[in-house]
Amino acid sequence: MENEVILIGLAGVLASAAPVIFATIGETFAERSGVVNLSVNGTMLLTAMAGFVAAVLTKSVVVGFLVGLIVGALVALLVAFSSITLKLSQVAVGYVLTMTCRDLAYFLGNPYVGIEGVRINVVPIPVLSDIPILGTLLFKQDVMTYLSFILIVVAYVWIFKTRPGMMLQGVGERPAAAHNRGANVNRLRYIYTVLGGALVGISGPMYSLSVKAGWQGTISGLDGIGWIVLAITIFGAWNPLRAAFGAYLFALLQWLGLVLQPVLTGIPSQVLQAAPFPLMILTLLFVNIGDAEWVDRVLAQLPEGTRRAIVRIFRALRSQPPAALGTPFERQ
Repeated sequence: MENEVILIGLAGVLASAAPVIFATIGETFAERSGVVNLSVNGTMLLTAMAGFVAAVLTKSVVVGFLVGLIVGALVALLVAFSSITLKLSQVAVGYVLTMTCRDLAYFLGNPYVGIEGVRINVVPIPVLSDIPILGTLLFKQDVMTYLSFILIVVAYVWIFKTRPGMMLQGVGERPAAAHNRGANVNRLRYIYTVLGGALVGISGPMYSLSVKAGWQGTISGLDGIGWIVLAITIFGAWNPLRAAFGAYLFALLQWLGLVLQPVLTGIPSQVLQAAPFPLMILTLLFVNIGDAEWVDRVLAQLPEGTRRAIVRIFRALRSQPPAALGTPFERQ
């Protein structure tokens, strides 16, 4: 019985990581093209509210997700237009938009706080759901969680195994060279920024229609997850597989915070619930700490075998952003 409870909990980890995966891969696409979309946090809040309201009014979760996708794409289009066409600061535009979207979500969604609405249901896959352990973990999920599994594979193959993906990497790394090879750099940046925004837009309703069904305004617990998405994008080295690992790690830490509450009675529950956020930031720091000079000095004091092992770990975890990230492109 205890093993079954743990399996159900881990299955919940996969489900709660799904919206983070959608948002992180969406941001990965945008940043791979050279555009930083800092509006993620506000977009997730706004689309969670908009998707929930649309689903309540139409009694359709499909409409809810479609509204989230459209809103996310429109916000990303504003980011793209401001940074690519107007050549404004991507950081400034993204920050202003995330604050604006957050406030709009709370203001426009206030009449719908606490209202009971529709939600997506778990859809066990016949035969596969009966497989011991894996059946409970992977094949007794809702449709959006299944799609998150597919998205990880499709995004990885697209970026690293296809010609358009190689062109995407070129646009983010060396846009001038990509232009000389026939790529329309700014058009591709528009496309991938809007695509990324659409994926982020889908992640919002995944919370309000599934993971944390309903809309609770300022106490929804969603504010801040978008910043974690940006951190996981860096942690994942702009690679969908590593990004998915980061999303699952974050969801696991959140689950452990709940599981450990009855055991660690001396620690306030608020501390355990908030712990995954600073832990992810510390993990991000660990990823990039290998480049610091003081680390080299510390490692030099260690035995040769230990030093080499740690250096290999740092190299494996190191994340290098696209060279042209945040840099406007102008034809010469």
